[in-house]
Amino acid sequence: MSLAVKSKIVVFVLAMLVWLALTGLGRQEIISGFVVALLVSTMAGQFLITTHKQKHLLHRWLYAVLYFFKFLWEMIKANVHVAYIVLHPLVPIKPGIVKIKTNLHKDAAITVLTNSITLTPGTLTVDVNEEKKEIYVHWIDVKATGIEECTKEIGARFESVLREVFE
Repeated sequence: MSLAVKSKIVVFVLAMLVWLALTGLGRQEIISGFVVALLVSTMAGQFLITTHKQKHLLHRWLYAVLYFFKFLWEMIKANVHVAYIVLHPLVPIKPGIVKIKTNLHKDAAITVLTNSITLTPGTLTVDVNEEKKEIYVHWIDVKATGIEECTKEIGARFESVLREVFE
């Protein structure tokens, strides 16, 4: 089986699972979910898996589950921090745009990293420099100015787990 076919099958299954999780298990939902998952996997299915992975599939799936819980934990912490800033408006904050580096190489990994940063309250990915592997992030409360410190504070919390999943 070719790599593109494998990728389309994985995209179909994932799209179908997400659809069913969001809509339910009624007959109409299953039929419409099948159609939508089929369309998505046909049009964009070949973009998920682009190379043969060196790590075992179970290893990657376990790290994907670990990433999910890591992301939830970071989101909870960020929500509490932003809520504290909102509820205490006299607390001095220092918003700004910082640059972080990434060691991820796959487009899918970088995309998930930047989306994770954006979905975490208090941070927003502004731009990505693909050649230099730099990500520019708007941070609501800048705690560091050096690239290494910012990378450790913002990107490194997700990057090590994402490396195990995608690379």
